[in-house]
Amino acid sequence: MAFNTDSALRVINFIELLKHTKGKFHGKQFKLLNWQHEALWDVYGNLKDDGNRQYQFLYMEIPKKNGKTELAAGLGIYHTFADNEIKGEVYGCAADRAQASMAFDVAVDMIDQCPPLKKQCKYTASKKRLEDIRTGTIYQVLSAEAFTKHGLNSSAVIFDELHAQPNRELWDVMTFGAGDARAQPIWIVITTAGDDPDKVSIGYEIHEYARKIIDGEITDPRWYAKIYNAPVDADIWSEDVWYKANPSLGQTIQIETVRQAAIAAKNDPAQEKLFRWLRLNQWVSLKTTSWLPLTLWDSSEGEWSRADLVGKKCYAGLDLSSTTDITAVALLFPPQDGIDEWRAIFEAWVPEENMKKRVREDHVPYDIWIKNKHMDVTPGDVIDYDFIKARILTLSEQYDIEAVGCDPWNATQLMIDLEKDGVNTIEVRQNMATMSPAMKFFESAIKSNNFTHENNPAARWCFGNITVYMDGNENMKPKKASRKERMDIIIALIDAFYVGHKLYNPCSYDNRPVGEKLFVV
Repeated sequence: MAFNTDSALRVINFIELLKHTKGKFHGKQFKLLNWQHEALWDVYGNLKDDGNRQYQFLYMEIPKKNGKTELAAGLGIYHTFADNEIKGEVYGCAADRAQASMAFDVAVDMIDQCPPLKKQCKYTASKKRLEDIRTGTIYQVLSAEAFTKHGLNSSAVIFDELHAQPNRELWDVMTFGAGDARAQPIWIVITTAGDDPDKVSIGYEIHEYARKIIDGEITDPRWYAKIYNAPVDADIWSEDVWYKANPSLGQTIQIETVRQAAIAAKNDPAQEKLFRWLRLNQWVSLKTTSWLPLTLWDSSEGEWSRADLVGKKCYAGLDLSSTTDITAVALLFPPQDGIDEWRAIFEAWVPEENMKKRVREDHVPYDIWIKNKHMDVTPGDVIDYDFIKARILTLSEQYDIEAVGCDPWNATQLMIDLEKDGVNTIEVRQNMATMSPAMKFFESAIKSNNFTHENNPAARWCFGNITVYMDGNENMKPKKASRKERMDIIIALIDAFYVGHKLYNPCSYDNRPVGEKLFVV
């Protein structure tokens, strides 16, 4: 291996001819930061005896707001227009199309600001595709539908936020044999840490591989790896630690921004999780991507029994399934005589005949939860709605159910039948307009220690599986982290909170935070 200065400077000089695209830097010349310059100098300057690049993998793990997106965009442009690859194939990969498009859209903006490149570029917006009309090299956005990506002949692959990949399929397809016909293919991973306490994701697997290379535990001459983070035993409130974890601190991100985030983190467990993850790049041991950490759920377990709730007023949420999801009912008890806070209990079912298959394929202990009475089964291989209706009617005899909230999709007949039997029902459509206020109501209650729940590991699992879609106005609705994970029990709870939001003392609720405990029953 030998170092070639001209090779290193070729990519560095090319990227520094581009212009920034964001905020106060928009239109200004791209000046590589020290950590960016160092990585490109090493990766593109070290060559093998045949003159091709030594490193095939560039792994950079770094907190958010340190400039990784514009670096990824610059590298995408370089490999499309300047790497001397004829009919090259450059792919920008991420968990979903929106994430994959982030660096690509920045690249388009950079090209718009560079007339010579723009003249040389064919842009197809509908396909998220750039083409160098001189060499035929393309730059294409890809997302996690890996089964459609076989047969690619990659010259460069750029993975953004590898930790967010729902499974390993896209990584495997894009790395196994994908660049065999190229002289010097390169795989570039620029990512933050993830939140994988089970340590089974492809993001954590590659993180560990890179860490072992950095620590000298293994040797792989194809890999160049850098990880910027705060060690798990570090003082997370130390500004020295912040600077070590954020090599762009003071440039792309200001120290006062981190100070404000630290203040919020000291006062809120959920914010501490985000601070550790997004500001310090720690692989947190809290199974949530963007809503609430499991510590909040664990700390809100109640010291009461169902017997304490018999005859009490409550609101029910119902989440129906057919074969693969869980069917669940959550009963939510508001503050009332003998109850100071909101309380929740849960009922959940899976079809009996396919339960063992789901234990085996999904690796979820439904059988143990059923044995321990945290869930139940319904006869057959699909959920028996008559069985569910009978159970709701039994619950209505034990507790004073004001109304049952349910998504009308696939549940219209059941809701009609419940109404005939004297149980009030309320439609809870699964959209932002409906779900967001209910989720915020729930979030306020649990954060203010005004919510407790019974011990139920199935409900805890569902709670940990929820991530959120969020719009620009901070409205949200839930989504599950991956295909095999379920969130149905907590969806039933959110439906119950919607009913509570609608029916529980609305005159005094509208202008008072849940945590103030000012409701008058």
